[in-house]
Formats: sequence, structure tokens, C-alpha cells
Amino acid sequence: MIPDHLKYTAQHEWALITETGTVRFGITDHAQDALGDIVFVTLPEPGSTLTAGEACGEIESTKSVAEIYAPVTGEVVLRNDVVETSPESINADPYGGGWLAEVTPADVGAIEALLSAAEYEALIAE
Repeated sequence: MIPDHLKYTAQHEWALITETGTVRFGITDHAQDALGDIVFVTLPEPGSTLTAGEACGEIESTKSVAEIYAPVTGEVVLRNDVVETSPESINADPYGGGWLAEVTPADVGAIEALLSAAEYEALIAE
């Protein structure tokens, strides 16, 4: 199931505006399912600047290595260190405990340009 309250990228990341105005993001259930058992994650460092659509980390699974792409441009303010020590948490809960990082967006409206749940569902159905 694809949560309606999130926004999505064509590269299979989800994004959520938090109560504090940051953008929390992770990979979708579709992405973690395609990757298989996740064994290693590299996340962006707090203080680093991300550019929307550009690689900002990697996820390694028993099948392959995939890039993590920034859903919005901004500064990393928080990362989920739990997924680095327990990368399987991404498989178990990609939309909850398996989140990757939070960014202070350079443009708060940029998240509105991302895909809706319905648009993402159509994309992965192709």
C-alpha cells in the first residue's frame, strides 16, 4: 500500500513535511521490495547540502547497490543512524522506523512538485 499523506519521486523515494518544517525522506516499500534484504546503508552527513534529484547516499542489498536520491534541495539536519546499524529496519518499516534523513528545504514549496500517491502508483504499475 502506498501512503496517501506522503509525496514521491520517480527514483522511489518518499518525502514528508514534518511539524517543524523539515522534509523527512526514505525509500518506498516498492524500492525496498525490489532491492531485497538490505545489508548496508550510507547516509548524508548533517550539515551537508543536498540537491534535488542527485545521489546523496547508497543502499546495498544482497542483490545490488542502489543510489539514494535527494527528494528536495536543502541542508541535512538529521539522519537516522539506526538504519546504518540495523539496515534491515528499512525492509521492515520503510515509511516509519526505516526513514533515512531530514532536510531543511531551500524551497518549502518544492515538495509540492513531487508525485502524489496516485501518480506514484501509476508510475510503478507501468
